[in-house]
Amino acid sequence: MLYSLHEYAYHTAAPWRAFAQAARDFWGHPANPAVDTLYGRTAYASAEFFANLTRRYGKPEWGVDSVEIEGASVPVTRRTVWSSPWCDLVRFSRKPAALKALDRETKAPPLLIVAPLSGHYATLLRGTVETFLQDFDVHVTDWVNARQVPVLEGRFDFHDYVDHIRDMLKAIGGRAHVIAVCQPGPPVLAAASLMAEDGDANRPASLTFMGSPIDARLSPTAVTGFADEKPFAWFRSNMIHTVPLPYPGAGRRVYPGFVQLYSFMSMNEDRHVDAHRSYFEHLVAGDGESAAKHREFYDEYLSVLDLTEEFYLQTIDYVFQNHLLPKGELVHRGRPVRPEGITDIALMTVEGENDDISGVGQTQAAHRLCPAIPDNKRVLWVQPKVGHYGVFNGRRFRQEIYPRVRDFVGRNVA
Repeated sequence: MLYSLHEYAYHTAAPWRAFAQAARDFWGHPANPAVDTLYGRTAYASAEFFANLTRRYGKPEWGVDSVEIEGASVPVTRRTVWSSPWCDLVRFSRKPAALKALDRETKAPPLLIVAPLSGHYATLLRGTVETFLQDFDVHVTDWVNARQVPVLEGRFDFHDYVDHIRDMLKAIGGRAHVIAVCQPGPPVLAAASLMAEDGDANRPASLTFMGSPIDARLSPTAVTGFADEKPFAWFRSNMIHTVPLPYPGAGRRVYPGFVQLYSFMSMNEDRHVDAHRSYFEHLVAGDGESAAKHREFYDEYLSVLDLTEEFYLQTIDYVFQNHLLPKGELVHRGRPVRPEGITDIALMTVEGENDDISGVGQTQAAHRLCPAIPDNKRVLWVQPKVGHYGVFNGRRFRQEIYPRVRDFVGRNVA
């Protein structure tokens, strides 16, 4: 019912949104003599604010057409190299001719960036992808919005996620390097453990976990506290809703992206209210650059996707309430998951000092779970003065974290 009401509210607002868009165009048109007056800018700001507040934010474009290497712009191509109903494996390739002109190797180590399946699209990692493209052959998991997957395609749960990681590493071939950003930590470590136990030729050469809840019992945050304080039945009763028509996945039970978004925004409500107030003030003042930065951030932040019921509830159960992986109790399709069996996969953990989603200690717990990895194949790094998103994006990521990850991977090429 909630999902249907959400859709009803969106469509009901359509006439008012159209009126606001027309008003915005009128008061913002350069031919309007009032465009630079306080009244005109206030009218424009009001219309723009309402139009953006009520519009739908679809999946953003990747927009990664080139990457800067040694001061030169190198063209980048993007194509899907493997897919399922639930995920596309997207490969970003640098143009070999441009690399030769820079006297750079055209062949780079293969890298799989596992994007979080936790409400936002993989494009949230656009800056991460652009940074790693300087030195690697980058592949990214581009997860599909569950409301777009017909019910006839079946389920997608935690164990399917683990299988997807194994299948994608096989599609890449050889011993690729894996970067798991936030949520994927536990299923990626599970997949690597199973591949190591099997002696799989496509097991990762290295694993890098960035802000991941490997052991959510450590350094509790508002996110882990919320997941732990509610009984499991509460999540099933209050967070799961049915996809309505006309979406292809109509009838599928999901954890809607808009519910996830509201949950995250409510944890920092004052910050978001202040950001939107500042946005309105920038529009009135004619500060287009500041307003554009606000739109750029929220165009991505407000773009969300749905998760299947089974994947969401199993994540709550396995990762945040019963902590199966760190307790040695995770079983995948009848097989115990044994990270202690990993011996030749290098391990790096990256945490942010101010991370309020995955607290310091949750990610580095991976080192305790993998005691057989030699010390010379381990790196534990806590980045000062960054929060959760600063672990994989932003200035400090580019200048301080990325060089460490790049060097770590370089030392462990299989």
